[in-house]
Amino acid sequence: MTLRVEQPGLLTLVQDPGRPGLGHLGVSAAGAFDRGALRQANALLGNDPDAAAIELLGGGLVLRAAAPHRVAVTGAPGPVTIDGRHVAHGRALRLAAGQLLRVDPPSSGLRTYVGVAGGLDAQPELGSVSTDTLAGLGPAPLVAGDTLHTGREPVPPLLEDVLPLVNSGDITVDVVLGPRDDWFSPVAVRRLLDDPWHVSPSSDRVGVRLVGEPLERSRTDELPSEPCLRGSVQVAADGQPIVFGPDHPVTGGYPVIAVVVDAHTDRLAQARPGQVVRFHRVP
Repeated sequence: MTLRVEQPGLLTLVQDPGRPGLGHLGVSAAGAFDRGALRQANALLGNDPDAAAIELLGGGLVLRAAAPHRVAVTGAPGPVTIDGRHVAHGRALRLAAGQLLRVDPPSSGLRTYVGVAGGLDAQPELGSVSTDTLAGLGPAPLVAGDTLHTGREPVPPLLEDVLPLVNSGDITVDVVLGPRDDWFSPVAVRRLLDDPWHVSPSSDRVGVRLVGEPLERSRTDELPSEPCLRGSVQVAADGQPIVFGPDHPVTGGYPVIAVVVDAHTDRLAQARPGQVVRFHRVP
C-alpha cells in the first residue's frame, strides 16, 4: 500500500530509531529527534517500536492515500484534517483510498510525527532508514510527488489515544557537568546552570544553538578533537553553547562543558526559536 506526498512541508524526513554504535565509522546514530513521539505513533498503530515514520518540521504536510490506511499523528500538537474535517491528534485515524491527510503547523512544539500502520518501507543504509542530514545517509527529504510504501498492517491495539509530550513554557533539561567544565571559569559554569538560554533560529537536527551571555573560558589553548554524543553541550569560540542533536558530528574540537542526560534530549526536539532552555545539574 502507498501514500503520495502532495505537499511536503518545510523539512520532512523518514526516521526510525537510528543507527547507533557506528561512531567508530564516523557515523552518528541519527534517528528520530523526539523518540518518545515516534514510540507513541507506533504504539497507537500496533507497529513494531522501531518502525519508521515521518518526522515533520513545522507542519504543511499533505498526504493522499492510494489505499485504505491507519495513521497516527503525534509530537507537536496542531490542526490535523482528513478531507478538510478536523480529526484528533494522538489517536489512530482511518484514511480511505483517495482521502487527503493534512498536518498544519503546530500550536506548540516544533516537530510532528506521522506514523502509518505497518511502518514506512524504505531502503536501509547501515541498518536503518533514518535520514542523517549531516552525513547524507538515508532517504532524501520528501518532495511533492514522492510515493511512500508501507509494510503489512498489524492487528490494531487496544490503545485509544496518547497525550502530547510537548511543553509550551520553559524547557528544563538535566545535565551532568564535564568532561571539560574545568576549561571554564567558575562564574561561567554557574551561569550555564543559572541563566536562561534562548533557542536560536539557526538550530537544526545537528545541534540546538542557544543564545545568552557568553561563557568565559579559563583555558585558551587548543583542544584536540574528542568524541561527542547526542546531548553534548559544546561551547564554540563565541562562548555560546550548542546542544548536539541526533545528526551531530562524532568528534568536536570545542570543549564540552556538560552533557544533557539522554532521556531529556527528546525535549529539545520541540524547542522553538526564542523559547527558553534551562539546565539543571544532576550528580
